[in-house]
Amino acid sequence: MPESSKNIAQNKKARHDYAVLESFEAGIELTGTEVKSCRAGGVSLVDSYAIVRNGEVILLGTHIAPYAFGNRENHEARRDRRLLMHKREIGRLKKSVEQKGLTLIPLAFYFNSKGRVKVSLGICRGKNAGDKRESLKEREDKRDMERMRRSASGRRG
Repeated sequence: MPESSKNIAQNKKARHDYAVLESFEAGIELTGTEVKSCRAGGVSLVDSYAIVRNGEVILLGTHIAPYAFGNRENHEARRDRRLLMHKREIGRLKKSVEQKGLTLIPLAFYFNSKGRVKVSLGICRGKNAGDKRESLKEREDKRDMERMRRSASGRRG
């Protein structure tokens, strides 16, 4: 996610449940009330994923809450949404997903510097329980090392 962007939603479980091999940025085709709902922060990426169908990347399972001030033209909360990517990128994604055990998972929703809604999409491989424990242990070790480094530098000064 670029630095000059405003975060809407992040898929925190994605990095816990999956090993992210590569990530892409994609635009997303939204209606007006969906964009307004995104501005209000009504997006949930839990249990969402993407597939390549008919040469298009489709985002499934993403919940964008109905806009509070919408009328009868309000959007459906869990509809399929088309992601906007170049044909070459879509071909590359399709080849990657056809490999055994790889999935397209949305990692984050955000507004770019031009005010457009973007999706950070990751090619992921599922972790088993041992991998999850290992990554938790690595993270705890990193924290401990940082804590010890801070306390050691504080004593000298």
